[in-house]
Amino acid sequence: MNAPAGLGAIALPELLEKAGLQTRIDRKYVLGLDDALALLPRLDPATRVLEIDGLRTFRYRSVYFDTPDLASFRLTAQRRRRRFKIRTRTYVDTAQCWLEVKTEGSRGGTVKSRLPYDVVDQDTVDPGRWFVESVLGDRAGAHLAPTLTTCYRRTTFYQPMGDSRATLDTGLSWIGPDGAELHVPHLAVIETKTGAAASPVDRLLWAHGHRPARISKYATGLAALRPDLPAVPWRRTLRRHFIC
Repeated sequence: MNAPAGLGAIALPELLEKAGLQTRIDRKYVLGLDDALALLPRLDPATRVLEIDGLRTFRYRSVYFDTPDLASFRLTAQRRRRRFKIRTRTYVDTAQCWLEVKTEGSRGGTVKSRLPYDVVDQDTVDPGRWFVESVLGDRAGAHLAPTLTTCYRRTTFYQPMGDSRATLDTGLSWIGPDGAELHVPHLAVIETKTGAAASPVDRLLWAHGHRPARISKYATGLAALRPDLPAVPWRRTLRRHFIC
């Protein structure tokens, strides 16, 4: 999947300067792959695409960590306050890795704290345990183990109007600790990341009949692999897109 060739490029340092958005409002959309690709030519011509070493689409690998009783998953499933997620995120093409802790901010926003991480440690949280505890305190739990791995390809768009970002994820797959796998090559996930107001990509999606969907790469993926788990917040998404 390639971004439209006519769009300009933006380098990572400039993207982070203009639209780092570590505290933000996220909106997520689940579309058929063909529907998502059909929207790309309709993007604002001022849109720019993240480009690194000539690449505009990048491979991501994320490993999510949870307690033995799946505290992170269950807090999300029950829509509780003080929800959190812990993961390593590896940018496969550039061999960079971060340990990230996502928490709920004010007014339902997302706050992401991140620590540079050694790529060889991407499957364990142990070297960064101090960092997790510095963000979560006693919510971190006594034991954290890898619970789910997700892989996909991502293209990132910057829109000058509102200094907003949007990402397009394709080729999504999930792997559980028991080796169970789920692949959804027919789907795409679009995420918009803004300070507050809706972005031009949000408005484009709305104009074509697409509305935000409840999906969490961690919680929805784990619920799809584990039908025994509670999945009320994502039941509609699972039935519509993941259950054939």
